[in-house]
Amino acid sequence: MAGHSQFKNIMHRKGRQDAARSKLFGKLAREITVAAKLGLADPDMNARLRAAIIAARAENMPKDNIERAIKKAQGGDAETYDEVRYEGYGPGGVAVIVEALTDNRNRTASDVRAVFSKNGGNLAETGAVSFMFDHVGVVEFAAKAASADAMFDAALDAGADDVASSEGGHEVYVAQDRLREVAKALEAKFGEPRKAALVWKPQNTLPLDDSEGEKLVRLIEALEDHDDVQNVYANFEVSDALVAKMSA
Repeated sequence: MAGHSQFKNIMHRKGRQDAARSKLFGKLAREITVAAKLGLADPDMNARLRAAIIAARAENMPKDNIERAIKKAQGGDAETYDEVRYEGYGPGGVAVIVEALTDNRNRTASDVRAVFSKNGGNLAETGAVSFMFDHVGVVEFAAKAASADAMFDAALDAGADDVASSEGGHEVYVAQDRLREVAKALEAKFGEPRKAALVWKPQNTLPLDDSEGEKLVRLIEALEDHDDVQNVYANFEVSDALVAKMSA
């Protein structure tokens, strides 16, 4: 998941301005409300809601905001959002998957198409690139949570399929139907993860030179800046030098 991890590092090092953080909280709240509306309001009984709350805590979203988002779903007056997935190609022929929650499919599709076009990419049909990814669960921990060996052994014992450890943290990959049990087992050992969710993991990554890599990162930034977009995945790798440059 080199490209996605590298992009996260760029965004993390840049830091988030107040306006960007407010927008992020809005997206996290939307996912919490949708998750609570689709299932029970108890995160122990609703894996998607638990994942949404973990993601919110990882971004230091206030507890009051989280509880308000859950109550909004219970009140019955919450907006109805559709889950949609867009697929396309970015600069350098990189495959891109965009997940969104929208109350207006036509508006979001038009906006996403425009973002692709303005940033050297093009929107394709659903299914055009998803076959290049595996839809799997991931449980993420900070690097300080455990050594690479300790995380690998614990993940293997819990039933995980793969572990990727780096200075940025540990990513434990698991089949969708085992995500909840693996996450619980690892949480009991290492504390609450910073993420436990379903993701699109590239089967292979496409190396990009710095010029194409910078264009692609700009595309991902523009997509993630859209209010309706929840997640963006892409199958790319860029140089450490470009990561350092764009993190500045």
